[in-house]
Amino acid sequence: MLAITEYSVERVPDPFGILSGQRYEFIIDIDVAEDDELISENGVSIRVVYKEDGEQSGIVRYELLERTSRRYLDFEVEPEEEAELAAFCREHLAEADE
Repeated sequence: MLAITEYSVERVPDPFGILSGQRYEFIIDIDVAEDDELISENGVSIRVVYKEDGEQSGIVRYELLERTSRRYLDFEVEPEEEAELAAFCREHLAEADE
């Protein structure tokens, strides 16, 4: 289970109008257990691009990042955690800046 400590969300504009639906970018700070291989002294964030398009809604991609440097961390979340991320994003779409 992900321990989300902070997050931000914003709608990503499509200036050319070529993508269907809406895209949203989430930056989600998580608390990582000390015994987890993902632990970083600078903290860990997840950048999620989420697509809202009727039946085709879901995570387009995500990246794990070191919180302070935004350096890419070459890890993946477990399938259950990815489902949890998708549910979290779906619940918080309305908070995006227009």
